[in-house]
Amino acid sequence: MPEPHPPHGPVDEPRDGPEGRPLRGLVVVSLEQAVAAPFATRQLADLGARVIKIERPGTGDLARGYDRTVRGMSSHFVWLNRGKESVQLDVRSPEGNRQLRALVDRADVLVQNLAPGAAARLGIGSAELALSHPRLITCDISGYGSTGPHRDRKAYDLLIQAEAGLLSITGTPQTPSKVGLSIADICAGMYAYSGILTALLERTRTGLGATLEVSMLEALGEWMGYAEYFTRYGGTAPARTGAGHATIAPYGPFPTNDGQSVMLGLQNAHEWDAFCQIVLRLPHLAHDPRFLGNADRVAHRGELDAIVRYTAQGLTSVELVARLDEARIAHARQRTMSEFSEHAQLRARGRWASFDSPVGELTGLIPPVTVAGRIPARLRSVPALGEHTASVLAWIDTPLEHSREGRASCPRNS
Repeated sequence: MPEPHPPHGPVDEPRDGPEGRPLRGLVVVSLEQAVAAPFATRQLADLGARVIKIERPGTGDLARGYDRTVRGMSSHFVWLNRGKESVQLDVRSPEGNRQLRALVDRADVLVQNLAPGAAARLGIGSAELALSHPRLITCDISGYGSTGPHRDRKAYDLLIQAEAGLLSITGTPQTPSKVGLSIADICAGMYAYSGILTALLERTRTGLGATLEVSMLEALGEWMGYAEYFTRYGGTAPARTGAGHATIAPYGPFPTNDGQSVMLGLQNAHEWDAFCQIVLRLPHLAHDPRFLGNADRVAHRGELDAIVRYTAQGLTSVELVARLDEARIAHARQRTMSEFSEHAQLRARGRWASFDSPVGELTGLIPPVTVAGRIPARLRSVPALGEHTASVLAWIDTPLEHSREGRASCPRNS
């Protein structure tokens, strides 16, 4: 990475050694709301970047008000904003805008998901900054992109799920359904995150920043790839199959006689043969022309599912799982969220950790990428609204050459 900015505050872990964070010293300024941009910058914060979150005075990020389930805080906000610094700034006032621009002068990355055209009106549009701040990486996240007939439309996750066709292939045959998570926001945030990391890597070679744009529609559209190919070249869209799979059979939940459902799925001919012999104990089905290949099984899904259900309902969940294990067939429990929180696999791997917040100590998952030989750095706290306003504004009025380490330094992008 390029030479980092001077450290900005108390050191909460060793600078060097296996515990160090790879983005330590990089400054990210984010004008962000809701999910997409905060999800991207949360990943950067977890890697050690200094993420300065600009919030509206008095109310802050609208996600702060989504619910009060985490001891009075919003579950969305806690999830998306760990490890950031919160600065209340009226960016449309002359002084607030000056302070915003001063922060941009010291930033390595600027992220925004404001309403269309808002960043340019504030004087921090990506086209303008590409000329005045050649080392800066800007990332604009929007619903539909900066061009085209939908560019000025507001976009929310459910609306993008609908526009991308996701609702048309999700749910039961009778009822289209949304995905239970903000999947359009999340995938846009992940593409923003990977794009920013790519731009940082490229900057080490060229010395130049980049202008990135991520559209929620295009991001979710990429995730819809198989369904689009299936429809374009197959002539029909994947069917809505509830908790089953539109193009693989058998695949989905099957209830047992103790009231539990076991999820199972087959992927190849060897598994189908073992499934017939060991799980169903109907070896002749392996050669039944209705079920020879996956396409045949999908075409006769109703008949096949009835056979599998009959076997499953004659067994307890423990007995069915034992047969699936013997046959080496993939399977899973249909867990509730509370059961997921108590998952033995996550506990055994030490994936939960505590972190601080304005409402006390909370527990969350450690970031999912494990780096061999490195101890995961501790999770940093969720900020109160405006908690870091004074310290950040004092920092931008301190010349960079007077850093804590006494190193000569200058604004990165001027």
